[in-house]
Amino acid sequence: MKIVLAYSGGLDTSVIVKWLKETYDAEIVTFAADIGQEEELKGLPQKAKKTGASNHYTLDLVEEFASDFIYPMIRANAQYESQYYLGTSIARPLIAKAQVEIAKKEKADTVAHGATGKGNDQCRFELTYMALAPHLDIIAPWKLEEFRKEFPGRAEMIAYCAAHKIPVEASLKKPYSMDRNLLHISYEAGILEDPWFDPTTKANKAMFKLSVSPEDAPNKAEYVELEFVQGDCVAVNGKKLTPAGVLKTLNKLGGKHGVGRVDLVENRFVGMKSRGVYETPGGTILMHAHRQIETLTMDREVMHLRDSLVPKYAELIYNGFWYAPEREAIQALIDESQKSVTGTVRLKLYKGNIITCGRKSPKSLYDPHVASMEGVKSWYNQSDATGFIRLNGLRLRARKLAQGGPKV
Repeated sequence: MKIVLAYSGGLDTSVIVKWLKETYDAEIVTFAADIGQEEELKGLPQKAKKTGASNHYTLDLVEEFASDFIYPMIRANAQYESQYYLGTSIARPLIAKAQVEIAKKEKADTVAHGATGKGNDQCRFELTYMALAPHLDIIAPWKLEEFRKEFPGRAEMIAYCAAHKIPVEASLKKPYSMDRNLLHISYEAGILEDPWFDPTTKANKAMFKLSVSPEDAPNKAEYVELEFVQGDCVAVNGKKLTPAGVLKTLNKLGGKHGVGRVDLVENRFVGMKSRGVYETPGGTILMHAHRQIETLTMDREVMHLRDSLVPKYAELIYNGFWYAPEREAIQALIDESQKSVTGTVRLKLYKGNIITCGRKSPKSLYDPHVASMEGVKSWYNQSDATGFIRLNGLRLRARKLAQGGPKV
């Protein structure tokens, strides 16, 4: 038996390497993905092998993450339950895809992950495995009763590491869990499980890593210009950048001005409600600017049709169906809608706020002659509006005359 494990080198996956090796008498290959988390990834091969792995892979997936996963989602203006920018959700199908590729290369028969049986990540990992490599067996230790009995809490895991000389940096008191990548940082569990707890107070605000609090942001606003080509941002303040470069630049700008913090209670796919706190400075700016250039360049009916599909699209990503045919079908419509979404947006960042200050495009549908209230001549004839309204009101008149009309 050969198992490829999604591995971070933290407490859980360090324990899981050893536990899988002993429980299944298996060969373990570990895999870590660099998706812009800016955590220390050096030394993971040595640590994994010391723990029991026969081989380790660390893959740089930052540019692929930005161009093939984040950018398609930005083109959709996708937010789950109108608040969450899907930072963790969108990373999991990429990690699982790379893990499957390693399993094929290593001729492994099994993949494993350290996600719990209460969260969304188990769905995102396993649905990707099933979509891309249905022949692989899947092991999720946290969903196995024997594993939970042996490790009911962190104390037992730390003791296990000590007994087996597994090098980990962990303490019994961890106030919350954190997950970071190029798009965001998420915080949940521990002290955040109380939805009344305020992490923004002076005593607690050190939790935030990507952004200052709005009250601590500069007292002077800062302008930023984003250039889009067919729905994708290609330059910031006139400088051409890769998708990852755009996000890194906007993360610094947004973080400096306290942009992109969200505190919400969300509905997990497995059924429970969960409180999460998120920092998405660059993604928040990028999506705001994208929407603004769309207002200038996108046909009304196309926009409304696309917008009607966004809640479903966001739900599919959140639940783990990135590789499902319905997501691909919606993505095709979204990408088609972006063909003329080209131009520049000017924003002003100030103490947590994003203020739109201008937009321009060579493909603009805005005609100042048509829109003007100053009597400027154009091909729009105001007299036409009389018949337009009369025809739209026909059914309302008929209802009133035949059925008594609405209750007032």
